[in-house]
Amino acid sequence: MCGIVGYVGKDNAKDIVIDGLKKLEYRGYDSAGIAIIRNGKLEVKKHVGGIANLENLIGEDPMTSNIAIGHTRWATHGVPSDDNAHPHTSQDGKIAIVHNGIIENYVELKHQLEEKHGVIFRTETDSEVIAQLIGVIYKEKKDLLQSVFDAVDKMRGTYAIVAMSQDEPDRMVAVRKDAPLIVGLGKENNFVASDIPALLKYVKEIYLIENNETVLVKADEVKIFNEDRKEIKREVFHVTWDVDAAEKEGYEHFMLKEIYEQPKGLSETLNRRLTKDGKIRLEGISLTKEDIDNINKIYIVACGTAYHAGLVGKYIIEKLAKIPVEVDVASEFRYRDPLVDEKTLFIAISQSGETLDTLAALREAKKRGARVLSVVNVVGSSVARESDDVFYTWAGPEIAVASTKAYTTQLMCMYMLALYMGLETGTLTREYYDNFIKDLQEVPGKLKTFFRNVSQIEELSKSLYNREQVFFIGRGLDSAVSYEGSLKLKEISYINSFAIAAGELKHGTIALMEPGTLVIALACQDFLYEKMVSNIQEIKARGAYVLAIAKEGNDAIAKQSDTMIYIPECRDEIVPLISVVPLQLFAYYVARERGCNIDKPKNLAKSVTVE
Repeated sequence: MCGIVGYVGKDNAKDIVIDGLKKLEYRGYDSAGIAIIRNGKLEVKKHVGGIANLENLIGEDPMTSNIAIGHTRWATHGVPSDDNAHPHTSQDGKIAIVHNGIIENYVELKHQLEEKHGVIFRTETDSEVIAQLIGVIYKEKKDLLQSVFDAVDKMRGTYAIVAMSQDEPDRMVAVRKDAPLIVGLGKENNFVASDIPALLKYVKEIYLIENNETVLVKADEVKIFNEDRKEIKREVFHVTWDVDAAEKEGYEHFMLKEIYEQPKGLSETLNRRLTKDGKIRLEGISLTKEDIDNINKIYIVACGTAYHAGLVGKYIIEKLAKIPVEVDVASEFRYRDPLVDEKTLFIAISQSGETLDTLAALREAKKRGARVLSVVNVVGSSVARESDDVFYTWAGPEIAVASTKAYTTQLMCMYMLALYMGLETGTLTREYYDNFIKDLQEVPGKLKTFFRNVSQIEELSKSLYNREQVFFIGRGLDSAVSYEGSLKLKEISYINSFAIAAGELKHGTIALMEPGTLVIALACQDFLYEKMVSNIQEIKARGAYVLAIAKEGNDAIAKQSDTMIYIPECRDEIVPLISVVPLQLFAYYVARERGCNIDKPKNLAKSVTVE
């Protein structure tokens, strides 16, 4: 979740590190700080709130130095405050660290440091334990790398840590366990960071740091060590997208830009994988008919928006490939003794590829013999590297915390996987398959057409933005999409929204329907259209205000609703690729009307790297 940036080289480190931290603001944070070594002394500046507060604190001081580490914190242990902000230092002020993750045995370590070494702690954080522990060890070792090695041996938990010492001002030492970390490779300049956008302005060649690896970073040298402290070699990863892809390009917010990028992302994800004869090519994924026939069950496991993509995936895979599918929230999966074996295909979905709960579920499934296929947006991410097969979404960088284009491209991957399996095993005819592919290829164009007339949604938001409770209802695939629509609204506008299968209304939720209650009703599947009209009549009879979403031509529903949004006509099965877009836009415009921080909603982070 938090952001880490470190630099050592020939340029002024402060400017580079703060610039990098700004590129990581999308990850979510509540305080920011930086540490440098100037004139042989370690200096730390940190402040609660945004990076602008940190810059105001620094003022006109150039903080001239060739080495710095910086951090944007998202509070886990201890409230957001100046003291609890990173970097943290050792008691003698010679060691500084930044840390993403959680040290699970910090209480035990804290007591040991207090009782045996007389350490006095200044913060409420678990992270300060790292600085104090390295500091105590360093007094004996006088070597930063060896001190970090020894400290890590005593810690349990998840972490990406970068440390530097006042006595060794030419180097940083970084270590990673279950939290993302990369090293950027420059000329007489090297970097560390928790995500690629922080470094795009400066380097395109990076090392992807693996679990339990430690890195020594100097201006002209990078050494990677495994958990046995042996130096190892690492292939350079070349970043193929440029800094412009991580900029707003004239849009008011990243979220709006990314909503409008969905036609391109869908087209890239689909068309790049189609052969000349229209068959799907799963690059690097060997999934034969025999492999598919050997699968007796599929688990789709994910969190948040990716979980909602999995709900659609279940419906589509079962319909097209005729294989039973179970969808599970990643944080719950490994705590219920799941029935997984070598005949299970485990599909992990994650935008960042660093979601810790999804990683933990993936590892549990592998231990039980499952084959793991991941659907991921970030090349080289942890989920991708630990999977047997990887299906990249090709959405491009997604910066806004609220996921939009990652969701729709994840859906496209679900459709393609289901179609591929169905054609391979013969549950689909080639004619049905070809028609389905043709319909998928038309989706980007239909979305572009829809985008030409979104002013209605913007106007609706002006009259509905002040509702404090909203319900989303739907049936079948519309129900799955309603969960995502509800999540989008609550996470960026802070409205208490709730999604439910429309058929469940009578089993309790209808008690909450009062005059003026806003209900967003999805009625986009032809075979369930009449059922949804009946549900709308039920809630209208209790005075609810209904915003209905339906396909063009289904005019009868307008008579039962207070207002309508029409989506382009399409096959029932691919409705989610289109119907989610007006929900994304509605959430965006409502949040804008409410004056919310759309790209960085409170308490949320883009990449959830703690449990």
